[in-house]
Amino acid sequence: MLTKKILTEINKYYTAKISTHGATSSGVDWNSRESHFLRFEQLSKILPKDLIFSLMDYGCGFGSLIEFLLENNFKFNYSGYDISEEMITKAKSIYSSSNISFDSKLNGNKYEYTIANGIFNVKLESTNQGWQKHIEKTLNKINQISKKGFSFNILTSYSEKEFKKGYLYYADPLYFFDFCKRHFSKNVALLHDYELYEFTIIVKK
Repeated sequence: MLTKKILTEINKYYTAKISTHGATSSGVDWNSRESHFLRFEQLSKILPKDLIFSLMDYGCGFGSLIEFLLENNFKFNYSGYDISEEMITKAKSIYSSSNISFDSKLNGNKYEYTIANGIFNVKLESTNQGWQKHIEKTLNKINQISKKGFSFNILTSYSEKEFKKGYLYYADPLYFFDFCKRHFSKNVALLHDYELYEFTIIVKK
């Protein structure tokens, strides 16, 4: 189980990113807008195109998923959660609408769908085993608040060795596919066919 100290350090890590780079892809630790939105393209495969739905953006950053949803004509009621107060403040300054809300605490509500983009990548000084347990615990929490399904991504253990960084976590995609099949639903998809060193898992209930 992660200590409060590690979570505080992760909070500081992302707060520093948004403070330095502002509301950009670099501000949430992605290399480019193109790769950022390619991730949204995969994660959004859980969402219906023709129906209004409620959505939790778990680890929302400054709310950039909203831009993707609007560009692609999704109909949604959006709630964003992030542990970084700086991220939440920035998000609120950018997006203001009756169907959009942000908070740095979970309020106990349930949503039709949850998307978690990039929240499992930065482990800092955590051990791989400890971080894996943290991911499993978080996925259980996400499952509990998601009525129809959820999607998430993680850096892949199939990444080329010379590009791996010690403070990042690289997961076995088959392990998490199996974990989701056994614990959450029989309808699970593993997406590992796009040009990034990561995978996306979609869980449909």
